[in-house]
Amino acid sequence: MRKSNKILLERGGYKLVYDRGRNGTLRSPYIQIVWYDEERRRVRSISTRTESLEEAERQLDALYEKNEKGRAICATCGQPLPNAAPYLLTEAITAYLEARKSRASISAIRPRLGHILTFLESTDQLSVLCTEVDKEWVNEFREWNIEVQVESGTDAKGRPVYRDRAPGTVAASIRQLKAAINFAEYRKMIAAKANFSPRKPEDVSKTPIYRASIPVLAAMFRYCTEPERRPGESDKAYSKRVAGRGDLLRFLRISVTTWARPDAAHDVSTDPSREQWDRDERRLSLNPKGRVQTKKYRPVVPIARQMVPLLDANEGFYVRVSSVRQAWESMQSELGLPGNRSSGLKLIRRSMAQLARNRMSKAEWVEAMIMLGHHRPSTSDLYGFDDPGDLPRALEVTEQIISEIISLAPLAFACLPRADDRHSTSG
Repeated sequence: MRKSNKILLERGGYKLVYDRGRNGTLRSPYIQIVWYDEERRRVRSISTRTESLEEAERQLDALYEKNEKGRAICATCGQPLPNAAPYLLTEAITAYLEARKSRASISAIRPRLGHILTFLESTDQLSVLCTEVDKEWVNEFREWNIEVQVESGTDAKGRPVYRDRAPGTVAASIRQLKAAINFAEYRKMIAAKANFSPRKPEDVSKTPIYRASIPVLAAMFRYCTEPERRPGESDKAYSKRVAGRGDLLRFLRISVTTWARPDAAHDVSTDPSREQWDRDERRLSLNPKGRVQTKKYRPVVPIARQMVPLLDANEGFYVRVSSVRQAWESMQSELGLPGNRSSGLKLIRRSMAQLARNRMSKAEWVEAMIMLGHHRPSTSDLYGFDDPGDLPRALEVTEQIISEIISLAPLAFACLPRADDRHSTSG
């Protein structure tokens, strides 16, 4: 296969391509299947004799199943032949993950299906078939998964701390399981779709009602910039402890400024190749270049004047660790914030939304919905401002809130010396 032959679809090393000559012209109008034959030690290819990508996909699946799994599949209709081996649930999950690996949501899909795979292994059900997964089986998984506690950090003595798994997390795994089985039906590996219905998110997940006030937000910033000195603590130890909370401080800053979801806040970067930070227009795209938008839309947002010099001085990711959860939970404990997931990482986003709602009219609230990613801007929405990143009232409210935080926590948005801001987060 020449490098100029763009891959249309790939499954387990089997690829769909157009056969092109050296100058890029098509040798044939038909889509080709290309794969490396381990036994013959060479690349092989066959023509699908069709220009339809859907039909070519069906032939690709049939060849893959036959060569790699020993499964007899009809290349015409895609149905398993009478002597075909049953389709394992583990095979369906593997195929689904392979097909979705290029999607932005794969980082959420993998752990959700990972719970299913762990359940299969823990209960000695690796041989279970897709057709055997019914309501009773799903209920068995639900009862098992809800009992598996989640490690949420360590206590003062370094011992692991656990919390109960949220019902919404379990439901998300079941929804992903249904998607994997339905994908198997779409690929004609099984005859019918999943015959169970996951519970709706609103039926299992209760949005926490706690919101942080301005004084509480300021206390979070002071926890990072001005922690209480411990008895007998040296200047060096105290400075190191302040510096160790640098990424938590960065997370607080970018979350207050953008109202972003935690994953989007961690994703903010000033690397020019990601095309997120536009210092000339003073706006930030929460969706980096190359990342496909998902249902959880990431908007372009205006940046408060207090945050501009911090982003201008930054290089690469603003939050420099993959997660500040452990540092957050240490702060949560020290400040006495509510437990039971009422004050998790999404607290900043929810609190900013509540504080903004109290300051904005109903007509202005469309700007807040765009900031939150709950509404994709249309032409009519943008009447009165030039671009999705130009949300004048939302920007004004954000700057007001930041000013009020700074009045109680003077160092909240100060450009601290780099020596005090270079360590990874800790409690």
